[in-house]
Amino acid sequence: MGKSDRLFDILQILRDGELHTAQALAERFQVSVRTLYRDMDRLAASGVPLVGTRGTGYRLADLITLPPISLTAAELEALNLGIAIAAELADPALKAAANTLAEKLDAAQPETSQAEAWRFGASPFSDAARGFAHLPTLRAAIKARQKLRITYTSNDGGVTSRSIRPLHLEYWNRIWALTAWCELRAAHRIFRLDLISSAEALPELFTDEAGKTLADFRP
Repeated sequence: MGKSDRLFDILQILRDGELHTAQALAERFQVSVRTLYRDMDRLAASGVPLVGTRGTGYRLADLITLPPISLTAAELEALNLGIAIAAELADPALKAAANTLAEKLDAAQPETSQAEAWRFGASPFSDAARGFAHLPTLRAAIKARQKLRITYTSNDGGVTSRSIRPLHLEYWNRIWALTAWCELRAAHRIFRLDLISSAEALPELFTDEAGKTLADFRP
């Protein structure tokens, strides 16, 4: 029996929900226990939800399989927001589930240069929920093309008050970010929402000006 056939047959056995020891599986397939352990490592690495460890036995976790679905940007944003909120709860099971779900979403999304730009982020969900309260204000200002006054803490700990033109909200690697034209720096800037301590809509709208639009930031 080839290795791929054996892996498939192992999966069919594990589908019964019972605990199967490596020794019993090795004897069934007439391979060494060491080979069986390697098979289990391959299955786990490929995303098979194995429960159990060497020495105790293995089974498949109970799963709900969803058909392929397509999400709009707003739907994906809502899903990511819910995951980040769940990850901040005290329930360890929900926190663990939120982390694994986020990893699956990250793996399913296409890689882009913008995604890579957010790899500097802190540990998963670290203070991710901070700043959620500003989302309605930021989204409304982007839609209305209204200037904002924000109080922002930079990476070095400095606190500044800035007038900005909010252009785009996005979510990369469990970090929410706002792309804006910063009037203090006279340049485009990306602001992490968890570092915004206040956001206030100003009584001033803005229109497209050469060099200050989202298209100018992403040619």
